[in-house]
Amino acid sequence: MTLIYALVARGRTVFAEHTDKIGNFTTVTRVLLGKLPEDPPRMSYLYDGYVFHYLYHAGLTYLVMSEREAGRRIPFAFLEDISQRFESSYGDVYRHAIAFAMNDEFAPVLAERMYFFNTSPGADEFSRVRSQIDEVQNVMMDNIERILQRGEKIDLLVDKTEDLNRSAFEFRRGAHRLKRTYWWRNARLLMAMILGAAILIFIIVTWSCGGFDYHRCRPRHK
Repeated sequence: MTLIYALVARGRTVFAEHTDKIGNFTTVTRVLLGKLPEDPPRMSYLYDGYVFHYLYHAGLTYLVMSEREAGRRIPFAFLEDISQRFESSYGDVYRHAIAFAMNDEFAPVLAERMYFFNTSPGADEFSRVRSQIDEVQNVMMDNIERILQRGEKIDLLVDKTEDLNRSAFEFRRGAHRLKRTYWWRNARLLMAMILGAAILIFIIVTWSCGGFDYHRCRPRHK
């Protein structure tokens, strides 16, 4: 996997984010947000063997974290793609939006586009068409220490063995299994209560009618 984590933010306010990995890169990006310069509007920062690429447009920061081997063409094509999708979907709504206001709707879009750019054979050709190649090749890459103050550097941790999607799937499967268990338990309890009520009614009626021959409840013949 080359693209690991992506977000859309206004300053330090994150509107949507997505990752399939476990790590502390969300903490790292919170430190970076607000420190990223608006000029130049495209920049790449090297951070412990990973690269944070960002695109600044219309007051919004589009950021993607990738492995260094991913280069810059595909990450910036991804950023251009999601910037167009986000702005066409929300217009100026983001100007007054609160944190994670678009996460439920746009995080799946980030996930789908990350999957496309990570796995599709056509992603590189797509990036050639959508990206301004000369401009991307000229994007500066700097070391992250240039914008961080002393003590703000955080060791970047990425656990490549854990997949959040798999964990979420296992959690959902366990939840469904637990739900079925409780459903059957409640169903058996309800059946037992109905059976108990029927037996109680039978006993009361039998006793009231004078026994099993129900002689008290039989109509009397003249």
